[in-house]
Amino acid sequence: MAQTRRVDFEGALGETLAARLEMPHGRPRAYALFAHCFSCSKDILAASRIARRLTAAGFAVLRFDFTGLGQSEGDFANTNFSSNIADLIAAAGYLEAEHAAPSLLIGHSLGGAAVIAAAGQLPSVRAVATIGAPADAAHVTQQFAADVDAIEREGVARVELAGRSFTLKKQFLDDIDGHRVEDAAAALHRPLLLLHAPTDAIVAIDNASRLFRAARHPKSFVSLDDADHLLGNRPDAEYAADMIAAWAERYLPETRPEPPESAGEGVVVVRETGAGPYENHVVAGEHVMLADEPASVGGLDAGPSPYGYLSAALGSCTSMTLRMYADRKGLPLDRVTVSTGHHKGHADDCADCVDGQERHVDIFEREITLEGELDAAQKARLLEIADKCPVHRTLHSPVVVRTRLKDDG
Repeated sequence: MAQTRRVDFEGALGETLAARLEMPHGRPRAYALFAHCFSCSKDILAASRIARRLTAAGFAVLRFDFTGLGQSEGDFANTNFSSNIADLIAAAGYLEAEHAAPSLLIGHSLGGAAVIAAAGQLPSVRAVATIGAPADAAHVTQQFAADVDAIEREGVARVELAGRSFTLKKQFLDDIDGHRVEDAAAALHRPLLLLHAPTDAIVAIDNASRLFRAARHPKSFVSLDDADHLLGNRPDAEYAADMIAAWAERYLPETRPEPPESAGEGVVVVRETGAGPYENHVVAGEHVMLADEPASVGGLDAGPSPYGYLSAALGSCTSMTLRMYADRKGLPLDRVTVSTGHHKGHADDCADCVDGQERHVDIFEREITLEGELDAAQKARLLEIADKCPVHRTLHSPVVVRTRLKDDG
């Protein structure tokens, strides 16, 4: 299950910034950094839904409040587009120090312009994705156009943004006037994905056209159809996240080494991946799987545990044995479902234990569901056959395991 952690780090202006780090089940495919829209916060629906969808796809996602916004410290009036870029770089530094440097930057609205500008200062970044991003940072002044003259004249003014009151200073206007997002896109030298809704009423679609023309290949565009600027509808946010995850996959570094070569039919090769303390590749013929331990004992839970595989062997062998018998006897068995679990039990469950023997045994609990027009006698017979599956017999038979060191020569 994915986990959300509240974390803090120092921002560009020395204030403590509040963030949420969402970690996927198992080892992350990559770390992503999400920048929210102007005057928004990390907890806006679009940010939280996109982050959770990406986490479900295997990404670790850090989303944070810029200085002076949300739960972060600082005075919004002292911030500007440059400080937002610097906050992004500080967030990337936190990830690199505590986990791994971000490979993917994602920005929504003005946050999209910020990630385009910041990417050039972050060597770890392999790909950049924007959602409803303006081609010009000064575009944000349209949200408080009626107050621009007052800010220019008085040097500071209170403005209304999304139903909230903020103080903006003239330094904010001067700063955004000095940023050319199209120039940053042209100098990006990273794969760029632009997601934009043709009907976006806040940042018009021509912004996406300008950024697309400015950027160098590889570059991609995805239409968000009739989505609103803030991606208020869950399906729109989830669609955007799915597109980002699928697109970014080809540009991200491989998180695990190549699995070992197959040793031929009937031989299973297991080799550590180096991801976490216990994760292993399991190669059986042409089939490649992962084995791991659960997080409760320090693993990444990237695959079944050894006992999970043993339970799977018993369950699958049981199902196959019942299918073979039913087909041979012409029984009306439509489907078999076997649930198998393992735990340690007391020797009272062991009929063959003798006095003085270890008083604990391994117990496999097996529950079988038989679907079809079977009568009571047929079900009873199939239950008897279940105990005759080869893996079941192996577990009840003397087993010899011969171990040797492979000759390096």
